[in-house]
Amino acid sequence: MRNLFSFPSPVNETSARLVAGAVAVIAVLTIAFQQGWLIPVVAYGFLARVLTGPTLSPLGQLATRIVTPRLHVRTRYSPGPAKRFAQAVGALFTVTATLLYYAAGQHTAAFVLVGIVAVFASLEAAFGLCVGCKAFYLGMRLGVVPPSVCEDCARILAGDIA
Repeated sequence: MRNLFSFPSPVNETSARLVAGAVAVIAVLTIAFQQGWLIPVVAYGFLARVLTGPTLSPLGQLATRIVTPRLHVRTRYSPGPAKRFAQAVGALFTVTATLLYYAAGQHTAAFVLVGIVAVFASLEAAFGLCVGCKAFYLGMRLGVVPPSVCEDCARILAGDIA
């Protein structure tokens, strides 16, 4: 059971960017076609990835087991805790959007949150810019997140790792 509720560290950047690309596409389709039923689907994916990494995430499984192994790219890795934090931010936005859409009837506000997720996911997919990771690193710099949470992140911030 403990293995189920674990998060990989390090995280394969190619897989992370593939998942982000799929999230961006789904989020854009959700907004473009006003398909509110997709909001909890995206929220589930984020929650699954926060709790279990790719294990219970259909997009995570597709990226890590099927697509990434077939790509001929140089493997790059990132520390897991920063990526997990980014997934938690996505979960917060999409769970809030789900509640706004279904519990409060605030469809526009829900779609705005999904739009923000689409922007963040697009930045990750296209440029490898993980906004949630940057927020995590900022939290470490400010002392909000202790170095013991992510020793690899602390070394990156100290300039010991590229």
